[in-house]
Amino acid sequence: MSKKDKNNNVEDSQVEDQTTITAEAEVEEQQKDLKSPEEQLQDQVAAEKDKFMRLFAEFENYKKRTTKERIELFKTASQDVVVSMLPVLDDFERALSHIEDDKEAEELRKGVLLIYNKLVDTLEKKGLSKIEVRQGDTFNADHHEAVTQIPAPTDDLKGKIIDVIERGYKLGDKVIRFPKVVIGQ
Repeated sequence: MSKKDKNNNVEDSQVEDQTTITAEAEVEEQQKDLKSPEEQLQDQVAAEKDKFMRLFAEFENYKKRTTKERIELFKTASQDVVVSMLPVLDDFERALSHIEDDKEAEELRKGVLLIYNKLVDTLEKKGLSKIEVRQGDTFNADHHEAVTQIPAPTDDLKGKIIDVIERGYKLGDKVIRFPKVVIGQ
């Protein structure tokens, strides 16, 4: 076969495909014309019902999404206030550690401890919780913030936490401050 014959065959098949498509469209058009007015109305009602169901499902999804977003917002709405209170909490802990050394300031220690406990209880009611980290725990970069590394006093403390500089806190399930630690090398 020559190139002209091949091109003619391709063009002929394309013409036949177009003819078939137009013939099918004409048959559908004739069937529409043959339908009774009741059948046409039923088709329209079915199409409108489908459209309504899709719109209703989309609206339900919208309501669920906005409800979920609102709940998340309420959970973390107090985050700014709680984060700004963390330095005050740290200062109370430092004050308590220094007052315990002084035996003459027993009444002062009781008063500061009372205020500290009240502050901690209030923040815990708002969803704040401490991240427990102890000396000897394995360092994990996903859960701890390494401030510095020092030579490990013993071989078993290499790569482990030697000291906790600053406590870490979570608000609900979200970490708002990672614990700052010193690790051994």
